[in-house]
Amino acid sequence: MEELRALYSSGDKSKWPKPHLFDEAKENFQDIGVLPKFSFPKDNPYSKEKEELGKRLFYDPRLSGSGQISCASCHDPELHWADSRRVAYGHDRQLGTRNTPGLINIAYATALFWDGRAEDLETQVKSPIENPVEMHLHSRIATKRIKRIKGYREHFEAAFGDAKITQERIAQVIATFERTIRSPKTRFDKFIEGDSSQLTDSELNGMHLFRTKANCINCHNTPYFSDQKFHNLGLTYLKRDQYEDLGLYGVSKNPEDIGKFKTAPLREVSKTAPYMHNGLFPHLRGVLNMYNAGMPNEKIKPGTAYGPKKSQMLKKLDLSESELQDLENFLEALHSTQYKMRAPDLPK
Repeated sequence: MEELRALYSSGDKSKWPKPHLFDEAKENFQDIGVLPKFSFPKDNPYSKEKEELGKRLFYDPRLSGSGQISCASCHDPELHWADSRRVAYGHDRQLGTRNTPGLINIAYATALFWDGRAEDLETQVKSPIENPVEMHLHSRIATKRIKRIKGYREHFEAAFGDAKITQERIAQVIATFERTIRSPKTRFDKFIEGDSSQLTDSELNGMHLFRTKANCINCHNTPYFSDQKFHNLGLTYLKRDQYEDLGLYGVSKNPEDIGKFKTAPLREVSKTAPYMHNGLFPHLRGVLNMYNAGMPNEKIKPGTAYGPKKSQMLKKLDLSESELQDLENFLEALHSTQYKMRAPDLPK
């Protein structure tokens, strides 16, 4: 344990023990580490005025058909920018089909939604507004509503140089605000930067297991703790009407993508239960137990032309109870702080 502590806290990743990687994970692999400095996109650069306007619109329920639901309804800062529900509910209390992802560090995401159907936050912003199960209001009508609110004009002028209000500008400022939702350094970050006292022996062993025997590093890599790729974990529930979700296939229409979902990032993961695309697991230990068992094997019914193919990287791990506890303790060390954010005053 003393040797591992010295290696991992050396500040030099080249000294770390070699990770256990499947061939599938080796391409473009980047080890876990401290989040790099983020640069805003050139076509939507940052300004404090855009951030503040985006925050107001993020909290404004007038972007919804009922006038009661805002982005913050499902992405609550006090719930780590998620909603703590198995699946989200929206317009007329309709239930969605997927778990609400947290927004912390979303600036680093290269594809949005569990199925990757949006390439950037500007595109993603429009989807929940227009979704009939979520906010239930066409972006064009939502824009007209904001235009009628005189108090917004001065904020748009401050952000863009004139008071013109458009769908594109609404999406740009909300995306700008969301890109500012980033976590400060965790105990894990401070540890690998050289403060060897930040992790307990149990957490350190969990980190080592994460990169080796437990195979977590194959998908949960990079400083974002996600390879941002799509994998089938055996949770497609094919032909089960209530639970079936074909994931990436719904976007790509490629049969090879049936049941694939984007790898969730793990920073703050101990505070963002429930887990998986469908919120199946209410506790982190349940997730670890399923990975330890190799995840379920889905049966393809006779006569089905195509079926889900579980990732070949999922193997039975045979982790002991103490190893599972160490792994869970390490994941808890990826938590930084509790966000507290007062809702802004909304223009009249």
